[in-house]
Amino acid sequence: MPMPQTEASGPEPHRPQEPVELHTPAQGARRASSEDAPCARPEGSRPGRGTLRRAFSRVSQRALGQAPRGDAGLLRLSGRFLFRSLRRTSDNGPAGDQTGATSEPGPAGGRKGSSKAKEGAGRQSSTGTGPEEAEGTSVADLISKRQLLAAFEQLQHLETGLLAEKASCTFQQDPTDFARRAMDVCLHYDGLTEEIGAIVRETLGPDGVDAAALAEVARVVLAEEEAHPEPPADGDFLRTPRGWRQHWEDAVQRSAEERVRQAGAGEAPGAAPGAADAAPDVARLLAELGGLVRRDLQKVQREVHPAYAAAGFPAWQTYLSAFHGAVARRFQELRRDARSYKQLYVLLDWATNVYGSPDFLGPQDQTVPSEPLPPLLAPDVRARLEDDCISFLKTEIASCFNRILQLEQDRWAAAEAPDVLQGLYRTTLSSDVCMLVAEHAKAAGAISTKLEATTLGICARALGLFLPRFKQALLEPGAASEPDLCASINACEDLRTHLLAKFPESFGELEKPLVAATCAFQKQLLQGLQGDVQETLQELHRYVVREYLAQALRPRQRFRGEDRLSGSKKMRLEAQAISNTFQELGSEAKWLGQAIPCVADIMGETRKDDIGRHLETLIRSYPDIRRDHVLAILALRRLGHCRNQHLLRHTQALMRDAAKAGGSGATGGRVLFEEIELSTSVGMVITCI
Repeated sequence: MPMPQTEASGPEPHRPQEPVELHTPAQGARRASSEDAPCARPEGSRPGRGTLRRAFSRVSQRALGQAPRGDAGLLRLSGRFLFRSLRRTSDNGPAGDQTGATSEPGPAGGRKGSSKAKEGAGRQSSTGTGPEEAEGTSVADLISKRQLLAAFEQLQHLETGLLAEKASCTFQQDPTDFARRAMDVCLHYDGLTEEIGAIVRETLGPDGVDAAALAEVARVVLAEEEAHPEPPADGDFLRTPRGWRQHWEDAVQRSAEERVRQAGAGEAPGAAPGAADAAPDVARLLAELGGLVRRDLQKVQREVHPAYAAAGFPAWQTYLSAFHGAVARRFQELRRDARSYKQLYVLLDWATNVYGSPDFLGPQDQTVPSEPLPPLLAPDVRARLEDDCISFLKTEIASCFNRILQLEQDRWAAAEAPDVLQGLYRTTLSSDVCMLVAEHAKAAGAISTKLEATTLGICARALGLFLPRFKQALLEPGAASEPDLCASINACEDLRTHLLAKFPESFGELEKPLVAATCAFQKQLLQGLQGDVQETLQELHRYVVREYLAQALRPRQRFRGEDRLSGSKKMRLEAQAISNTFQELGSEAKWLGQAIPCVADIMGETRKDDIGRHLETLIRSYPDIRRDHVLAILALRRLGHCRNQHLLRHTQALMRDAAKAGGSGATGGRVLFEEIELSTSVGMVITCI
C-alpha cells in the first residue's frame, strides 16, 4: 500500500483528548512540501513535534553517515513487515491481540491505555528520570539524553496501545494512520539502536568510560529481550525482536576494528609497506598495535566489564573476541605485504612470543572471567607463513654465503695478510659462518623447534654448496698466498670444532667436505713450501760449489807433479759427491755440476795444449767468469809466461763474445764466479808468473 504524500498534522476532530504523537524526520520532510497549503496547520499545533524533529535530525544524520548497511536497511525491513501486517489486517479482518493488552484504546490511539502500560511508562529509569518527568518528555528527547530505558518503556507503552487499537479494528477504515504511527515507533526503535552503537563507539575513546551509559545499554538490551522474547507467530512487525544484543556485539566488533586500525596510522604515506628494509617499521607497528590492544583490553577489564556486569550483562568475552578478530585480520594484511624473511621473522615472533604470551594482558583482574587469548594463527595459516619464511630464508642465506666468498676474494686480491692470533693465521671466514648460523637458529628457535631445525638444515646445505666454491677459488693459481692457505686451514678446523660439535644432527654430513677442503689446502701449501725448499737447496748447492772454488783458487801453496795430479783427482771425486748429495735432497741445479770438474781438469791436464779446450768449456758454461778468475786457475799450473799470455788472450776473446751475447743474462741469471773474490796475494803471484 503506498504511503500518502501529505498527512494531517493536528489531532483528529473526534479525538479531542489525543496525546502527543511521535513523528519522524521523514514525516516532517513530507509535511514540509505541503505546509503552504490552506489545510496545513502550523508546527506548534501538534505538541512535541518540533522537539521530535530536532532530536531525530541528529539520530537520522548519524544513521545515514555512520551506521552500517544492516542498520540502514532496518527501516526498509520495518516498512516491509509493516505493510504485510496491514494487508493481513485488511484482508482477514481484525488480528488477535497477541500481547494480552486490553481493548481499551491507549494514548497512542487517542484513548487511555491500560494500567500496565501506564505503570511501565511511569517507572523511574536508571538515569533518575521520575515518572512525572519521563511522562512529559518525548521519546526523542529521552534518547538524546541517553535515558534509553525510559525511552524504551515509553515506546513499549505506545507499541502496546497501537497493537490494541489494531486488534480492535480501529484502523480498518484508515490504515494509513496506523502505518504512520507504526512507522514513528519503528524509527524511534531505530534511533535507540543507533544510540546504543554510538555509546559503544565512544566507550574506548579518549573521554573515558561513562559507566552509567553502559549500564543503561545493558538494561535496555535485557529489557527488550524480555519484552520481545521471540518472533510472533503471526509475523507482526511491532512485536518482532529487535536483536539489540547482536547489534551491541556488532558495534563492539566495529569499535575494536577502528581501534586496531589506529595502530600505524601515522606511518609516512610514501613508505612502501613491502620494502625489504621495512622490518623495523613492521616491528614498530606491531609494538604500537600490541600496546594499543593491551591498554584497551585492560580498560575493558577495569572499567567497561564492571559497568555492564552490574546490570547482569557480560562484556569481557565479547570484547576479547572482537579485538582478537580485528588483530587477526590486521595481522593477515601485514603477512600478505611481507617481502623479506626479516619481516616474516618479526611477524612470527610477535604472534608467538608477544601476542601469544600469557603475560600479554598483564595482571588479570580476579573479578573478570579469566579467558586466555586464542591462537592468533590457525595451524594451516601458520604453516603457510613458516613456508613463506623458509622460502625467503633459502635465498637470504645463499646470498650471505656469496657475500662471504666475495669478501675473502677481495682480501686475497688486495694482498692483505691475515691476522695472527696466538701464533696462528686467522680469517673472518669461520666467525662469519658461525655467527650467521647462530643468529638464524636463535631467531627460528624462538618461534618453534620445527622452524629451528629447518633453518639449521638450510644453513648446512648452503655451507655444503659453499665449500667447493671456496676451495676452487682459493686454489686458483696466484689467487692466495701461503698465509691465506694457513688461515683457511684453521677456519675449516674451527668450523668442524664449533658447528659440528654444537649442531651434530644438522652439520654432521659436512665432516667429509670440511676434511677434504682442509687436505686440499694442506697439499697446496706443501707444494708451495716444496718449491721454496728446492730454491733453498739450489741456493745451498750454489753456495757450496762457490765456496769450494774460492778455496781452490786461493791455495796455500802451488801444486807440483804428483801432488797436482792427486789434487785434481780428489777435486773430481768431491765434485761428484757434492752433486750426488744435493740431487738426492732435491736440488735441480745441474748447471753447477761442471764448475769444479773443469778446474780439476785444468789442474791435472798432462797435455798443455788441451788446457785451452777446458777453459773454453768453463767460460761457455759460466759466462760470469772474469780475467782474475782465469789467471787464478792458470796459476795452479806451471805453464810459462808465453803460454799463459797466449791462453789469457784466447780466453779474453771468449769472454768478450760471451759479454756481447748478454753476459749472465744468457744463462738465466745463474751466478757463480762473479761472487768469488780473489785476494791481493793471488794477484801478486800471478804478476810474478
